[in-house]
This record gives sequence, structure tokens and C-alpha cells, in this order.
Amino acid sequence: MDLSATLDAECTPEALFEWVGSLDTYDRWLEIVPRTEPAPAAPGDPGPAWFVTLRGRLGPLARSKRLRMVRTSETAPERVVFERRETDGREHSAWGLTASVTSDGPTSTLTMDLHYGGSLWVPLLDRLLTSEIEASRERLRALVAPG
Repeated sequence: MDLSATLDAECTPEALFEWVGSLDTYDRWLEIVPRTEPAPAAPGDPGPAWFVTLRGRLGPLARSKRLRMVRTSETAPERVVFERRETDGREHSAWGLTASVTSDGPTSTLTMDLHYGGSLWVPLLDRLLTSEIEASRERLRALVAPG
């Protein structure tokens, strides 16, 4: 599953990147991420790591997932890439998140690209994420608003 979403906000690229360049801020504006916490570094990690809890509910169905995500690339304030890198020695579905920020005058545009390589819950996950993207836009705009 690949999903892309954009957000336009009246702010500098730096202000927007401050909220997307590190996963420890996502629980403040993305409701499906109720918790993030630093994860211990592992050999080969190119950047900091976090444990990210994802939680979603659609009607009577609820699902929770904990991922170890690593920042694998960063060019602030333009682009950051996070990838799933577990340390338990087991095979896991791929998760990847890329956040790109561009600017045109007083407006900055955030493009978020999410890749999920698994097949579990994909139809529900797609619906849940689409709904969450809409709700998170206003929360993130409020956080980056000047003043």
C-alpha cells in the first residue's frame, strides 16, 4: 500500500519541518500515533530511532501496532525519511515514511508518502489513514501557525 497526502500551510519550511523531521512530535498532531518514545540505537542505524505506537479504530474493530522506526535520511528543512528497522531478528513488513517540504513565498507545502509492504488489514488501514489525514491537517496547521 502506498499513500500520499499534502498539506499547505502559511509558515516557513523550517516551522513545518520542526513537526515532521522527528517522530517524537507526531503524537501531538497525528491521532493514530498515541505514543512515541526514543528507541535504543542498533548497529547500522543511520539516525535516531523511535518506538511508534499506531492505534486505529473503525467501528467495532480496533488495532494497535508498535514499530521501531529509524530516521534513515535527513536534509532539513526539505526532506526526511523514516524506515522500519526492528531488532528482534524476525522478518517484518516494510514501513516507510517520507516527508518533503517545499516553499512558495509565505506558503509551505508538506508532502507525506507512506509505504506499507504488508497485506494485513490493508482495506481498513487505507480507510483509516484517509480519515486521519483529513483530521490531522487542521491540527498540524494550528501548530505551525505564526504567532
